[in-house]
Amino acid sequence: MKTLNIATFALAAALIGTPLLASVDESKKVEAKETKAAAEKDTKTSETQAQMQKEAKISMEKAKEIALKKAPGTIKSSELEREHGKLIYSFDISTKKGVTEVNVDAMNGSIVDVQHETAAKEAAEKKQEAKEKKH
Repeated sequence: MKTLNIATFALAAALIGTPLLASVDESKKVEAKETKAAAEKDTKTSETQAQMQKEAKISMEKAKEIALKKAPGTIKSSELEREHGKLIYSFDISTKKGVTEVNVDAMNGSIVDVQHETAAKEAAEKKQEAKEKKH
C-alpha cells in the first residue's frame, strides 16, 4: 500500500509540476520579447534623435546659451524633442528659485516656453518619463 501511495504522490507531483514549469518557461519567453521590443524602441528613438539633429537649424550649444540668458543657473538636463509639432530643445535649469524649464525653438532660436517647476511637478514628470521609457 505504501508503494501505491508513493507512486500516486509522484504522479500527482509530476502532473502539478508540469504546468508550473510551462508557465515559468512562458514567462521567460514573454520577458525576452519585452526586452527585444524595448531595444528596438531605443534604436528607433536614436534614429529619430539623429533625424531631428539633422533637421535642427541651431545647435544644442547655441540653444543652451539662449536658455541660460532667460534663466541663469545650472542645466540639469537637456533634450531635443518634438512638442506640439515643433522641434525644440528643452532644458531643465536649476536656479535660485527652483527648477525652470526653458524650451528653445530648434529652427530659429526663439524662446517657446518658460515654466517654473515645483518639486512635486518635477517628480511627476520624471515618473511619467520613466514609465514611457518602459513601454
